[in-house]
Parts: sequence; structure tokens; C-alpha cells
Amino acid sequence: MLLICGTVPLADSILITGKAAFDGEKLLIAGKEISCTQGTAALVSAACVAASHCGILEPQVALAGDCGNGKGSRLIYNYLITQLPALSPTVLVLHYILPVMGLMKKVCDAAGKCPQKPVMIADASSMYAAKAAGLAPLFDIFTPDLCEMAFLADPEALHPAYVSRHLFGAEIAQAPELIASAFRHKNAARTLLLKGAIDHVIQDGKTIATIDKPDIPAMEAIGGTGDTISGMVGAFVAAGFAHTAAAISAAKANRRAAEIIGAKPATKIREIIAALPAAISD
Repeated sequence: MLLICGTVPLADSILITGKAAFDGEKLLIAGKEISCTQGTAALVSAACVAASHCGILEPQVALAGDCGNGKGSRLIYNYLITQLPALSPTVLVLHYILPVMGLMKKVCDAAGKCPQKPVMIADASSMYAAKAAGLAPLFDIFTPDLCEMAFLADPEALHPAYVSRHLFGAEIAQAPELIASAFRHKNAARTLLLKGAIDHVIQDGKTIATIDKPDIPAMEAIGGTGDTISGMVGAFVAAGFAHTAAAISAAKANRRAAEIIGAKPATKIREIIAALPAAISD
């Protein structure tokens, strides 16, 4: 089972759990419509498409509304801490959740109590909490962008806002330096997918693949294009792909979907997600 957890920008902090489905335009979770704009909703939608293509069950999801007060995030933390051993997912994807180091440690402890520890994937603020709490080695896959990679590389930073200045201005050419630093300080999962103009797939500190084609510059302006990659990675791993193969496939499919629809800066992320079936087939 693939379990995805994260928050969406809704004032109502109620916890929503259940199967997810993407119908080409909107995301449905246990029959409740969630706007597919960016963030966790885009991640879940892309995971739905990839899971369907691979012939596996729909993702199970735990979402909560959180506009910054942390209430929804704490609902998710509590859900995972109390329910994870019983749920026993094969793959757990953590996304936008307020980074609380103590609670993330309890989530990792709960994952360790599952009959079989799930493959643990983190992106966005869940990745911040894992790194800041010294929990990165417990995770199997991180999917950072370049700024987040600089955060992982800085041994002193507890949040991306506090990355040292020379790393905060990092360029893609500095990727090897950042990758080496993150692994040296044990601030990285074993597999990294560094997302950007050039996607890097890294295993145990070594870059094993780079993806830069097709080159679609407009994707940089479309919110959610990094989230879709992370969702596909989770689905591909749940379908049995090796971790690096899942990362490579997701990065390629994301670019191909944007190419298929001729993505422009004004393109909506749901349009790219709707093109993913054809892109994954390619």
C-alpha cells in the first residue's frame, strides 16, 4: 500500500483519509473534492496516475487543511504516530507538514514498529524536519530542489531560511559540492532526486544519472512540477521499481508530459498531470 500524507491550504483543519482518485481535472479523496493546484494535491494526483498505469491500488491518503497554524499538521502527525503500525504501508510519502522535529521522530519510531518498515520518502517540509532532527539516514528517498539541496548540504541549518549565504545562492553547477556535503554530514537519504533544470539521481552520494531532455523552460514557472515528480516516485516504488529507476522514470515522464501539451508559463499543473499517462507510456 502506498500512503501519502500532507497538508493543503484550507482553513478547515479536519483530517481527510481514504483512497485517492484523479479524474483528469480534480482530485477526489474519499469522495471529497480537493483543488488540484500545486503542493500535496498535485503530488497525490500524479501518484494516482502513475499507480493506475502500473496496475496497483490507488494511493491511500491522509490530508489536512493547514494555513500555517499547525493544527492540520498535528492531526497528521498524530494519525501517523497512532495508526502507522496497523496501516503498515509498503511505501510512505511525507510532504507538506509543519516541521516539528520531536513529532517526526515519533513518526519514524512508529514506522519502525510496522511488521515491515515502509520505504520512506520525504519532500518539502517533511524533509526539513527529517534533516533537522538527524533522521535523514532513516529515509530511503529525498526529492529536493536546488535550494533544498543547499539546506541538506549545510550542517548547521535547521531550516532552509537559515542556510549559509554561499549555499543559499547555489547554482546547478554546484550540485556535486552540495551532494557531497549532504552525504558527508549524514543529512541525506540513500537515494536523492535533485530536481531542477538538470535532474540528478544520486545513490549513496554518487550521481548515477542526469536528465535534461526534453528541456522545457516554462516548467520553472508552473507551480507543482516538482511535486508531481515526487508523487510518481512513490507510485513507481510501490509498483516494484528500484529506487533509482523510479526516480529516473518520474523525472523523464514529468518532462515528457510538459512536452506533449506544449507547456507554457500559464499552463496549469493539472494539465501536465492529465498528460502523464501518455508520457509514462512513452
